[in-house]
Amino acid sequence: MTTTLRPERPEEPVPGGGRSRRWQICVNGRPVGGLRTTALPQGSQWWGDISEMEVAEGRRRGRATVGALAAEEVLRGWGCTRVDVNIPAGATAALRLAQALGYTERMRNMAKRLGPAPALPAGLSARPIGEVEYPDWLAAAKAGYLHDLCASGLTEQQARAKSDTDHQHLLPQGHATRDVALRRLYDAEGTPLGTLWVALHQSALPDGAPLAWVMTVEVEPGQRGRGYGRALMLLAERECLAAGVRDIGLNVFSSNTVATGLYDSLGYRVTKRVLGKSLL
Repeated sequence: MTTTLRPERPEEPVPGGGRSRRWQICVNGRPVGGLRTTALPQGSQWWGDISEMEVAEGRRRGRATVGALAAEEVLRGWGCTRVDVNIPAGATAALRLAQALGYTERMRNMAKRLGPAPALPAGLSARPIGEVEYPDWLAAAKAGYLHDLCASGLTEQQARAKSDTDHQHLLPQGHATRDVALRRLYDAEGTPLGTLWVALHQSALPDGAPLAWVMTVEVEPGQRGRGYGRALMLLAERECLAAGVRDIGLNVFSSNTVATGLYDSLGYRVTKRVLGKSLL
């Protein structure tokens, strides 16, 4: 039997200059499943994504494996140098397949439904990051993101391109970007303890409710290990609730075990895993 991909519908443009297409997985010309390939520019490079994979007939016969490998070839033909797959929590068969094909987990999506606004620990307060502070904060945020991207398996060139592109897209007006909370945490003596960046209306849930996203949480190097990361996450919840948002999500790089432990303890649950590999 021959397993191939066949276009299911015309290629679709993607915001930001990308391209996407839905494919049928066929055995001897007969559809048995499908998937989607997407390519997005990251600076001077292109990144691929394989999503919406399903095999409706003849599971455990290697059809998903052949479909995924064929999708990788499509993405190589589109000029992609990396590919990611997004696997929902609980999809253990898809996770095993990705790992067998050489994908490694580099990031997790986690989410939480917010309750009443939590109080900050005694003596702590927060102030906005304004125009004067913003350039130094941005440089530090980009450097930290670059480090995490490299730790997740990207080359420095890939990581730098993604960091520059993402920050330009998410903060087009800098500190004055709408629906963004940029905050610095202080103790009672006015000592800076850390910073927080929350996108307050990053996306919408299936029911249309807004979903906020924690973009960065950074504790000052000399203040780490004192619970200020937890305080910044409580501040994120307060900012969301003040904006009328009751659901919050975040990405955490899998190599950051300290952060994943903190989010687990605060009641966040894994909703999706992102695995990737090089196509070079």
